[in-house]
Amino acid sequence: MKVLSMIQPWASLFVLREAQYETRSWSTKYRGPLAIHTSKKVDKAVCSHVAVKSLLLKHGYKADELPTGMIIATCQLENCLSVVENNETWAVLEDGRIVSGNDFFLGDYKVGGYVWEVRNIKTLDSFIPAKGMLGLWEHDL
Repeated sequence: MKVLSMIQPWASLFVLREAQYETRSWSTKYRGPLAIHTSKKVDKAVCSHVAVKSLLLKHGYKADELPTGMIIATCQLENCLSVVENNETWAVLEDGRIVSGNDFFLGDYKVGGYVWEVRNIKTLDSFIPAKGMLGLWEHDL
């Protein structure tokens, strides 16, 4: 299965559906099953932001308790759209969709960047330790 590594807390916030999109600087033509992996890195500065802290606590997480180096969920990658406009508090995607609120706050909506849209996120009952890699990589789940 294809796997995407994400830094914490972004990975957990995405899997917990606090953000419905994953933003990337690169596009992919791949569509289909995708696993979400948490890299070993935790962005402590982001975790200390009051809004992020609150979102994590809502789900029972503290920054130092986030899973790292683990495959934590699976989903279906449905779409990869480019960001065509950024208005500092909201963005416009190539299909005309407007991204705002938590989705905007929890992503990087630079013009020319990409938004990955998924469905059917399922958190794994048991997380799978894995090293992780850049880009999309393969793992036998």
